[in-house]
Amino acid sequence: MRIAVSGTHCSGKSTLIEAFLSVHLDYTHEPEAYDALQENFGAEPSADDFFRQLEYQIERLKQYRLADRVIFERSPFDYVAYLQALLDLKRENADLSLAEQAMDMARSSVELLDLIVYLPAHDAHIHVPEEEDRELRVAMDTRLEHMLNSEQVTQLVEATGTTAQRLEAVERALSQLK
Repeated sequence: MRIAVSGTHCSGKSTLIEAFLSVHLDYTHEPEAYDALQENFGAEPSADDFFRQLEYQIERLKQYRLADRVIFERSPFDYVAYLQALLDLKRENADLSLAEQAMDMARSSVELLDLIVYLPAHDAHIHVPEEEDRELRVAMDTRLEHMLNSEQVTQLVEATGTTAQRLEAVERALSQLK
């Protein structure tokens, strides 16, 4: 089972994955691409940064087979949503051609996942530190939610509430897939 936990920054992805792995010891964790590539990025996120992260994640997705048990921190659509959010916010480091190319890549790679768990930004129990780019966070979440609901994502679950409630939603989705 190949699972991706999808959501904007400070949406609880790491916390949910940690809780999931504590009860699913047979799963491998694939951290988000940013963690592997962060030494190459500047202070402000750019379209090039998000595109490189998407390329990295797709390469990691291709490393796993259908029967493997892995949970990814982010889905390919996350990176597309960030690229689109940069355009929506008219940030100087936005790039329309990269956003379009990224969408094609994400659409073709979604088949490498069995389940996407979406964590909406509006969940009230999440504390967002002051230093986070809140404008980008909201714009990305808006794009991501629309994208996940409009694309042909066959196995999608929206998980809300506390970490325990989110984990319960993931467990229900997994039991339905078996």
